[in-house]
Amino acid sequence: MVQLSRRHFHRMALSAGAAAALGMFGRGVAYGAPGSGFRAMVGVFLFGGNDGWNMLVPTDTAAYAAYAASRQTVALPSAGIVPLAGSGLGLHKAMASLAPIWDKGAMALVLNTGTLATPLTKATYLSRPDLRPSNLMSHSDEQEHWQGLRAQSVNRDGFMGRLHDRMGASGVPPVISFGGNNVALIGQQAQPLVLPSRGVLSRYGSNSTAIEAAVNSFAGGTGLDDVTASTAETIRDAYAMTAATGAVLGTTGSVEAFFVDPATGAALTSDVSQQLKRVARMIEARSTFGHTRQSFFVSQGGYDTHDAQVAWGNVVAGTHANLLGDLALALSAFYKAMEALGLQDNVTAFTMSDFGRTYRGNAQLGCDHAWGNNHLVIGGGVTAGGVFGRYPDPTLGGADDISNEGRFLPTTAQEEYLGAILKWHGVAEADLPYVVPNWATWSTNGRGPIGLYG
Repeated sequence: MVQLSRRHFHRMALSAGAAAALGMFGRGVAYGAPGSGFRAMVGVFLFGGNDGWNMLVPTDTAAYAAYAASRQTVALPSAGIVPLAGSGLGLHKAMASLAPIWDKGAMALVLNTGTLATPLTKATYLSRPDLRPSNLMSHSDEQEHWQGLRAQSVNRDGFMGRLHDRMGASGVPPVISFGGNNVALIGQQAQPLVLPSRGVLSRYGSNSTAIEAAVNSFAGGTGLDDVTASTAETIRDAYAMTAATGAVLGTTGSVEAFFVDPATGAALTSDVSQQLKRVARMIEARSTFGHTRQSFFVSQGGYDTHDAQVAWGNVVAGTHANLLGDLALALSAFYKAMEALGLQDNVTAFTMSDFGRTYRGNAQLGCDHAWGNNHLVIGGGVTAGGVFGRYPDPTLGGADDISNEGRFLPTTAQEEYLGAILKWHGVAEADLPYVVPNWATWSTNGRGPIGLYG
């Protein structure tokens, strides 16, 4: 059993306080929902910098030959790739469980995407250091750039949190994380709900019955001064959220049955699968919370594969294959759960990561920090067979490489990628510059959100 720690309590109390403040000051709902249907977005952050070049591999003969020549020590053999019909690309064999979703037309591919402050060419990258993202290829900085959508400054809030600011919601926050507290979740007014990926919730703050009784008495107190009464109200709200979310997570819903390995029937046990199972449960219980829009943050770590990314003597196996296998099984199970709820077109799951890896594998059977990367988008009614962005020229030192290692300059900005999902989710045009601070750069001069949804 997981008890509700002081840290969790503090986060929930902050959430309750923010909700109360929004109501108190009468913030209007500036959130422009397209229609009355439910929608949810589920961001899966792959911490460490996923090697998207082995997650999606060219399958055309000439393109595969160029891939193999440049990837060297980490190049997958053709037998280690599952082709995605009509795309010219294939998935790492470990992700084969996602291929049926592609065949249904419910998965899209986004190529060579990354953090950009402004459009760059290789020439401008080399001649104008002032136009580059700050501290490029640093894990912590690039994680914040992805989540905060400011590529050249410190990010103290993120796109999901700012979206939450504009929703004006009350009660249990509709921005929920099972992947820890992260910049993406923090708003300028609103705070998220951060919950554990396993166990049930219960209240505790002290082993002393007397202290517990005193806290309960304080929370239910009357005749208090304004400041004390506000604190007591915050505690009551946090207790109410504990009870509401604990009741949902402490019972078994219909969605749990889908989180099994289809090959063995065994329950999925990876942390990312547990997180997505809980997301599915919260979506199933959306009416309990009164949510018509939800945003979730999920994470998977371990992608900083400088060495042993692939196994010695078997490139299809190794650390990266294990991570991708867990991710694919979890995403596949989640999609099946949404299908069972009839919500497969109402929920979009999508990947993010610090950065891509160098195209050229190193002598330690791994690869190093780079920039542009490939991503997956599942559900939400995405364009069937959609491939967005441009796969780079894989020539080491070539037109798209800012080094001689295969550090590719992104051709699609993260705002063009995430902006498409935010618009689908219902962010009004007037609110986009608030939710996406650099929106003006990426919505003019022929740029704009990619056509994920047709």
